Amino acid sequence: MNNFPNKRRWRLNRLDIALLILLSIAAAWLWYRSSAGVNYHWNWSAAFSLILTPRADGSWPYLFQGFLATIRLSLWGMAFALVLGSALGICRHSERSWLRTPATAYIMLVRNMPPLVFIFIFYFFISNQLIPLLGLESLLREHKGDINFIQRWLFGEPQLWENLLSGVLCVGLLAAAYIAEIVRAGLESIEKGQWEAADSLGLSTRTKYRFIIAPQVFTAITPPLAGQAISLVKDSSIVSLISIQELTFVGTEMANSSGLIFEIWILVGLAYLALCFSLSLLFGRIEQHSRRHLNPA
Repeated sequence: MNNFPNKRRWRLNRLDIALLILLSIAAAWLWYRSSAGVNYHWNWSAAFSLILTPRADGSWPYLFQGFLATIRLSLWGMAFALVLGSALGICRHSERSWLRTPATAYIMLVRNMPPLVFIFIFYFFISNQLIPLLGLESLLREHKGDINFIQRWLFGEPQLWENLLSGVLCVGLLAAAYIAEIVRAGLESIEKGQWEAADSLGLSTRTKYRFIIAPQVFTAITPPLAGQAISLVKDSSIVSLISIQELTFVGTEMANSSGLIFEIWILVGLAYLALCFSLSLLFGRIEQHSRRHLNPA
């Protein structure tokens, strides 16, 4: 029996229509109050001209560069968080105390610390020591060679590589603690009989996780992972406080220098909305695909 149809039908009920009407009224009221009560003069033509004008050196517009930096930061941060979080989740689920205890300590420490405090501690006390320790100082701080098109798209300009690495580590270490708990919960949701069946077949640990446990866990954790990925994109704005030139940092500079406060921040908000909505659609497709093995038909 097919309990998970491949196609979903989107229909508006009366509650949806009522909410849309209320949101439209609220938006119209805010627009009116911003024009009449706040006495703010909108200048969208200047805002669009500002964000679409290339920089003096001929490079892409500043806001677009910040948008790309946010995408890079989010993608690399999510990849790092998935790897570290999955490892921590497996350790957290392990029966071996020498694996479980350090993983639990890290998760409890990060989840109970304000993200802003964690970022300041990491950047000012750890990042400055970590780069020389890893032998990356000459690459990140003294790079003088040319880079190709792919390197520029994936990592940005060489003079900003150190900022990118610091931002990726910050958001990745934060998100990894939450992903670890998602993975642990997914592992614990697997029925005991599945583990026993794999052990009775004499499968190795790697084979057991790859072919039996992992597919079921992935299906179970896809929805919460989608929420965490969207949260990571939004949380990436925090690293603007340590001068990483992503979308929020660029928007702050443009709004302050131009005086187009509302216009620039509305455009920045729409850019984040586009990113998060795209992630929602992507994870929706991934979730639909991951559930296919539950459909015998």
